[in-house]
Amino acid sequence: MDAAPQHRRDPKEALLEAAKRVLLVHGYAGLSTRAVAAEAATQMSQIRYHFGSKEGMVLALFEYMNAALIARQAATFHRPDLTIAQKWRLACDYLEQDIASGYVRVLQELTAVGWSNPAVGDAVRRAVAQWQALILELAREVEGRLGSLGPFRAEEVAALVGAAFIGAESLILLGFDDAKHPMRAALRRVGDLIAAAETFREA
Repeated sequence: MDAAPQHRRDPKEALLEAAKRVLLVHGYAGLSTRAVAAEAATQMSQIRYHFGSKEGMVLALFEYMNAALIARQAATFHRPDLTIAQKWRLACDYLEQDIASGYVRVLQELTAVGWSNPAVGDAVRRAVAQWQALILELAREVEGRLGSLGPFRAEEVAALVGAAFIGAESLILLGFDDAKHPMRAALRRVGDLIAAAETFREA
């Protein structure tokens, strides 16, 4: 009887995972097609075949990581059974996951590269725009459930929330998250405020 065939990993995905590992250890400056090929135990020609260049590989890596996280966040924000405060708390949980997975590091690395590389900059802006669109949906849900957001339009609230998370991510990666600068705790406190507002609204 023949043995069951073993599942073979997609070679392109294997290269992207190898590129992520190299980027997380060595940063963008140390990310080379040679290093990724060595990490993936394959030939550099495979990288040229699948991505064309280092830049193509980096852009594919970012799209690969971002797409899964956008889908995850959209599924959470679109759940009608969750309160807004619960959605916020899950977003804070996801921040921890995204730091651990390396996504936040990749985003921060490519943001810096994008200042001088138009193609990378465009990719980062598209990704951030996707995140902002989801946050805007949530801000409009808050507005619909709780009423006025004071002097702020939903678009302004979404802009501030997006900046708060991206800024916190940057500072957390730098180790700037302690008793005097409680980035994570401050984000979670916003969830407490939302929960209090929801409770007040229902009373």
